Amino acid sequence: MKREYWFVIITYIAMQLSGFVGVPILMMLGALTGASRHDLQMKSGAYWIVISFLAALVLVLFFMRHDMRESRNSRNQASIPVSIMWAVAGIFLALFSQSIASYLEQLFGISPGSKNTQNILTLIKQVPWVIFVSSVIGPILEEIIFRKIIFGSLHKRYNFFLSALISSFIFGLAHMEFVHILLYTAMGFSFAFLYNKTKRIWVSMFAHVAMNTLVVILQLFSKDIEKMAQNAKHMQGIIGGFL
Repeated sequence: MKREYWFVIITYIAMQLSGFVGVPILMMLGALTGASRHDLQMKSGAYWIVISFLAALVLVLFFMRHDMRESRNSRNQASIPVSIMWAVAGIFLALFSQSIASYLEQLFGISPGSKNTQNILTLIKQVPWVIFVSSVIGPILEEIIFRKIIFGSLHKRYNFFLSALISSFIFGLAHMEFVHILLYTAMGFSFAFLYNKTKRIWVSMFAHVAMNTLVVILQLFSKDIEKMAQNAKHMQGIIGGFL
């Protein structure tokens, strides 16, 4: 594995662990405002996520600058039109794989719903900037690490299926929600397929970003969407009565 790849992985791990230092520092600074400890803890955690992810993204892009330049000159990549097609189709592929995995989890008695998603929604309500982290920065970092680096390195030695399975399983473990390991593995497998199919990491990035954004928006406005659906159903009943 390339040296810069190890720098990227170390940066990602350091970012995940940095909250143990960063959050208490922000809490101490926030204590000057006189806010309650609970509010300080919530807001400090949210702000630190924004700060740490942004810092990690800058470092990762710096470490990967030469690799990305080499990738742009690769002749094995799919054409731009084909790549755009797979980027859009990849959104539906990821959602489909997520639906299948959710169905299988329910067969095994696993309740739907993600604690990670709920925690993110709580943080977004505290600091709206977190939505940019969960929907854009997070997926970009994950695609670089789990698809570009881990899957790409494995695929040089093993076939696609084994490489995608191992990298996707690690992707699932990294989310620390082991009850939904099947769900995360299925999603990771879909993104690995997109990257392998086009040899362009931005294709899987686009699908990942779009899917995360859609899920967050649907969760944030679920009550409004449900209300609109009920109103539409009510109006349909009224119109049907006239007819």
